[in-house]
Amino acid sequence: MAQTAPTSAQVLVIGGGMSGLTAAHNLQSKGVNVIVLEAASRFGGRIESVTTSLGSRIDLGGQWVGHDHHRLRKLAAKAGATVYKVYSDGNPIMVYKGKKLPIYSPGILLSGILLVFFDLLCRVFIPRSWNSVSTQDAIALVGPTKLTRTFLDALTTLSFCADTAKTSIYALAKSVPLCGGLTLMMSTHGGAQDSMIVESIGAVVDMLVGEIGKENMQTGMRVVRIEQDQEKGGKVTIRTASGEVLIADKVIVTIPPPMLKSIEFEPQLPEEMNRVQQNTEMGIVYKAIAVYDKPFWRSCLGGEILLLDDPACGVCDTSAPDGPGHLTFLVGGTPTRALDDLDSTTRRELLLSRLALFLGKEVLHPVDWHEKAWHQDEFVGGGYAAMPVGCADVPLPMPSTPVQNIFWAGTETTSKKPGYIEGAIESGERVAGEVISAFRS
Repeated sequence: MAQTAPTSAQVLVIGGGMSGLTAAHNLQSKGVNVIVLEAASRFGGRIESVTTSLGSRIDLGGQWVGHDHHRLRKLAAKAGATVYKVYSDGNPIMVYKGKKLPIYSPGILLSGILLVFFDLLCRVFIPRSWNSVSTQDAIALVGPTKLTRTFLDALTTLSFCADTAKTSIYALAKSVPLCGGLTLMMSTHGGAQDSMIVESIGAVVDMLVGEIGKENMQTGMRVVRIEQDQEKGGKVTIRTASGEVLIADKVIVTIPPPMLKSIEFEPQLPEEMNRVQQNTEMGIVYKAIAVYDKPFWRSCLGGEILLLDDPACGVCDTSAPDGPGHLTFLVGGTPTRALDDLDSTTRRELLLSRLALFLGKEVLHPVDWHEKAWHQDEFVGGGYAAMPVGCADVPLPMPSTPVQNIFWAGTETTSKKPGYIEGAIESGERVAGEVISAFRS
């Protein structure tokens, strides 16, 4: 006889991404009874790992292990996973109008100067007037040449998965210091893209799921309503789209703020939380990985290519040592929409054909091809949460103050590496501590 899934616990964790898994794992280690509810059919959230036809593991979502991402490195070690340095010579190839640009061309050098100035300004003073300016308009204002504007727009869409025509330059500027500055964010060795995991980030997810125990986790549980007693010590009731009702003493919500629009709260959340839900949206991002028998391109590619022609695309050599060749493609923001209208074969041919001029015709024939448009995932909704023009009253990091017995986590709520897996882990650790303290008070 099949065992009936539990309908009550001390703590219900809504969302089985890295922040939710970390929170559940930490609470369990303190003897707290926890159930994790995940709307999708898998755990991981914005992390999704698959096995290629050659047996290698790849990440369709979050993949980077930054130089200073100590929490993620610690979990990787616990999972018995191997962290390796990403291959890069520090000199990305930049392609504009079908031609390779000299890295010291005037347009690129000027872009670098503007980025240094912007980084400094983000740390010192961010004018509130920037709230009414889109990132695209800001780039148009400071970029004196077409190449400079194109480069800055491409770099922004790839780094933040943002539609620069809609995203506030004020919000973008506020997020830069929280992530450690532009140099760290955009660097490979010594930066946020320093390393990866041979077994994929999924190895960490699998380890956490295994330790939490699948008997304490449920998939296909899309929460549509959260009811909380007016009395502070009251229970919290969770209702799902398929009619399940679960009850807990405390609830941890780890869903990205823009996705909370699909959940009804009773009583309503404080105004600040409502503003966050209504005035943010998920970033637009497409990712693909081409798999080859070996990384044959290393004689002519230092590890990274930035294709500035529409659709702007970043390409990285993410091959593990002694393994098959992996080329990872990333398209963010508005250019991604052009890919949505194409079938998988056409998308693959379009992206690979742009590399043939520099890497040879061999690049046109991968052994395997994997892709995912994250903005089309009904349960995730996209990449990082983005803030449109006019959202200066939405704080960064996004609010995480408990609302009676409802607690908040997720990479957007942390002041340490928001948007990164490291930030998600930190938020899970933080919220677990908050819940433990609440039980003791």
